[in-house]
Amino acid sequence: MIDIAQIYKDAGAYLEGHFLLSSGKHSQYYLQSAKVLENPKTALLLAKELAKMIKESGLQIDTVCSPALGGVLAGYELARALGVRFIFTERVNGEMVLRRGFSVSEGEKVLVCEDIITTGGSALEAAAAIEGQGGTVVAYAALANRGFCKRYGSAKEAAKACKLPENVPFFALADFEFEIYDPHDCPLCREGTEAYKPGSRGN
Repeated sequence: MIDIAQIYKDAGAYLEGHFLLSSGKHSQYYLQSAKVLENPKTALLLAKELAKMIKESGLQIDTVCSPALGGVLAGYELARALGVRFIFTERVNGEMVLRRGFSVSEGEKVLVCEDIITTGGSALEAAAAIEGQGGTVVAYAALANRGFCKRYGSAKEAAKACKLPENVPFFALADFEFEIYDPHDCPLCREGTEAYKPGSRGN
């Protein structure tokens, strides 16, 4: 089994600081998957490892769909490793939709792929767009699981914050269980540092 944490560290993608997450919560650590996926060989390695896990489960996949922007590279590489079609959703007026001629057929079996899943909110929005056209979401996947959701093959139960449905498998290569804080109860804030969104300072 490959060491996902070491791969992120070697790529300079295992960041430490005071981060504002998309959920509005704060964390001392952040995984910057774009830095890992900028290397095609590494992206291929991770996708093949994830595809192997999915194939061994016996699950049938027709299409991989990712929410833009963060999940697109991971989803494309996974689709290639699985030998299936790839599409993506994007946000328009606050709603995740299929555009650019993408569509799904009635009953089409779709796997929703992110680079990282924390609670699964964006993945669920993409799933809603797929199901709105009659597709069936048969699985979720990510390179890394922030530890809130129960991944396939793990004995660790899902946290209350996980939004992914319990009856649909979630595949990920590793769990990263970082402490996450509410803004009003953040020890990093109490130390006097300011939370920032990754990317806002060149990260």
